[in-house]
Amino acid sequence: MRHKHSDYMYWSKTQSRARFNLATSGVAAFPVQELPVDLEELEINGENSYGSASLQGAIAKHHGVDPECVVEAAGTSMANHLAMAAVIESGDEVLIEHPAYGPILDVAQYLQANVKRFPRREENGWAVDPEAIRRCVTPKTRVIVITNLHNPTSVLTLDSVLREVGDIARAIGALVLVDEVYLDAVYDGTPRTSFHLGPEFLVTSSLTKVYGVSGLRCGWILARPDLAWKMRRLNDLYAATAVYPGELLSVVAFEHLDLLRERGRRVVEADRKLFRNFLTPQPVLSAVQTDWGTTSFVRLSRSRGGNTDSFLERLRMEFETSAVPGRFFEMPDHFRIGMGVNTEMFAEGLNRISRALR
Repeated sequence: MRHKHSDYMYWSKTQSRARFNLATSGVAAFPVQELPVDLEELEINGENSYGSASLQGAIAKHHGVDPECVVEAAGTSMANHLAMAAVIESGDEVLIEHPAYGPILDVAQYLQANVKRFPRREENGWAVDPEAIRRCVTPKTRVIVITNLHNPTSVLTLDSVLREVGDIARAIGALVLVDEVYLDAVYDGTPRTSFHLGPEFLVTSSLTKVYGVSGLRCGWILARPDLAWKMRRLNDLYAATAVYPGELLSVVAFEHLDLLRERGRRVVEADRKLFRNFLTPQPVLSAVQTDWGTTSFVRLSRSRGGNTDSFLERLRMEFETSAVPGRFFEMPDHFRIGMGVNTEMFAEGLNRISRALR
């Protein structure tokens, strides 16, 4: 029976909020007053039958690709949905990393794919192991799905590893879908999109996590032109056209991406420093430390007794602090902490986790 909802998204929308909210996944909202735009120049209607030419051009320029390879989508979640729906049929085999962001699994199951998994192991720093993928693929594998940076751990997968995965996919006629929504949180030496690694790569991303303009729902897919056109036509079933003022504002955002990214970067880096110092004296908490990203995946030691869900519920009810339960990533002994919103709030949230543990 196909899944017709996302448990994680329901939890996120109804139960994640708290006075000290560490259940976030992206940086703080960028104030429209700080965006260099004349709001009087916005128009409600305009030509965007299969996307805005100016926005597709901005996305294409950002990634160094042909605009014909760009498909607009309402955020990364819809981008992932469109990308998978365009290339798989019911019963096709899809190989997805474990642990994985819940809504990616939900989409594959909704599309009635035969979902298989390859492991990213904590003892190996949550790294993608091409040999693990090689052991899991079959001639029926249609798509291999990876997030980079990994959600929930923020681990970066290097191009050298992705090339190996691409070789595996090409040998069996499969595609590699890489969700890169967090990749621009690698602030120094930002890798270019894996779309450039070969024709077997599909890429999804958006401005929703690193740039603080989630409300614009500016997402996209990078695909070779024949697949891109198939995805645009498929999107006719979901959205006749995008919200035109949102497209105009998204173009402005692309014109000032450095401004948006640096504003978030200051908070992310301050929060990450606090988090490293917080973990050092915590005997029952551990996490793979990464150099980048707005999230960290924390293990709560079994020696503490009880379970992580009950701890997080008490944390929220008694200490007004929230984090994302690891069960939404199929790792119930873990929880995800988000950084990049407000450093004062983040510091007090960490303090309250310490108090709750005591």
